[in-house]
Amino acid sequence: MEIEGTPVTVESVRDVGPDTIALELETPEEFDALPGQFVLLRAAPGDEVYERHYTLSSPSVEDTFELTVGIDPEGELSPWLADLEGGETVHVDGPFGTITYERDQDVVAVAGGPGVGPAVSIAEAAHDAGHEAVVVYQDDEPAHRDRLEALEDEGATVVFVDDDADEELADAIETHLEKGQYYAFGFDGFVRFVADAIEDAGGDPDEALIENFG
Repeated sequence: MEIEGTPVTVESVRDVGPDTIALELETPEEFDALPGQFVLLRAAPGDEVYERHYTLSSPSVEDTFELTVGIDPEGELSPWLADLEGGETVHVDGPFGTITYERDQDVVAVAGGPGVGPAVSIAEAAHDAGHEAVVVYQDDEPAHRDRLEALEDEGATVVFVDDDADEELADAIETHLEKGQYYAFGFDGFVRFVADAIEDAGGDPDEALIENFG
């Protein structure tokens, strides 16, 4: 079966949280992506090709790059990806997206659910470049906890917020309003809440870089 896109090797698959995996892929030649961008991944688990957009969750793409994938047990693609063992081939197009981090300033990355992937990659890239980083993450069952705790140990600020703690989320957004360039990643209701909270705190949500996962 012919599949569109650039073939890349799956280097590894690992669990990074409840129903969440990190898919590490070989970086193809001339692939140059920044934290915040996404790719279109295609694969054929059976007789049909499926495609999904996934945002990068690694701070760099030098030899490999990482995608964080939430597993939908009823989905056509994500359960198949979770069962890979490494050495398989998938196909990618991209990178796409204008929301990027250039390693040039302090950052505040606000994440809901699967938005933690790009949020942690941006925070790590900022820290590696000598800038301050804040991550505000709303999820009852956080993923990438090891990377977030490592960031915290190295001086970054990490705030965990429960799913139903919207007042706490708004307070965290207000507290860190002036701490750096704002990013927000998550589904529609979440990023709309973040934009409203920025405005309620006296900031300009139009200056935030917001990726709506739909």
